[in-house]
Amino acid sequence: MAKVIPFAPIERLIRTAGAPRVSEGAGIALTEILEDYGLGISKEAIKLAEHAGRKTIKAEDIKLAKEML
Repeated sequence: MAKVIPFAPIERLIRTAGAPRVSEGAGIALTEILEDYGLGISKEAIKLAEHAGRKTIKAEDIKLAKEML
């Protein structure tokens, strides 16, 4: 899978949690985890939208998919 989320926002996220410094490896690891999780939610949301007869993914599809996973 291609990297979708850039390092800078991930670094800011980790720093917001209280880390004074963030290694590149830590940023890459969190990026991979978040992208995998997001991809899983997205795939489930697509199924939900298709089941409802829609092509457009709505916020409710994403929220329900998150709850299902």
